[in-house]
Amino acid sequence: MTKDTRGFSLIELLIVIAIILIIAAIAIPNLLRSRMAANQASAVASLRTLNTSEATYSTTYNIGYASQLAYLGPGTGASPSSTGAGLVDSVLANGTKSGYTFALTATAQDANGNTTAYTITAAPSTPGTTGQNYYFTDQTGVIRQNTTGAAGSGDSPIGG
Repeated sequence: MTKDTRGFSLIELLIVIAIILIIAAIAIPNLLRSRMAANQASAVASLRTLNTSEATYSTTYNIGYASQLAYLGPGTGASPSSTGAGLVDSVLANGTKSGYTFALTATAQDANGNTTAYTITAAPSTPGTTGQNYYFTDQTGVIRQNTTGAAGSGDSPIGG
């Protein structure tokens, strides 16, 4: 009797599967860390965009800063207004983007009720998975971070 030797043996297939599993075990944690770093970079870029948008809003409408994130987003009408300035996209205006949740708070108002100071915070939607750092900024434009909890005005500014 002659034995047909075409194809792969069970041992050869198991070895290939083991190699694939080893490569996956090495690659998946690196992929997750890369995704977290990308989310954090996106959060910082979004905070810079929001600071710029607040400055633009203040000079355009001459009524102080926007008191809500939604005011910086696209409005319902054809032309921009103080309640729909169109300075940021609708995703960011809704307060969630790239694994982070953003919150804008008006912290001071003048006698006319116009916002003269604000704070914006960015927190990971799922800490440790979508991001590690918490961020804070205000009308000064300085972005600060904290790795253990909500960031505030006393935390260290980020570099660059």
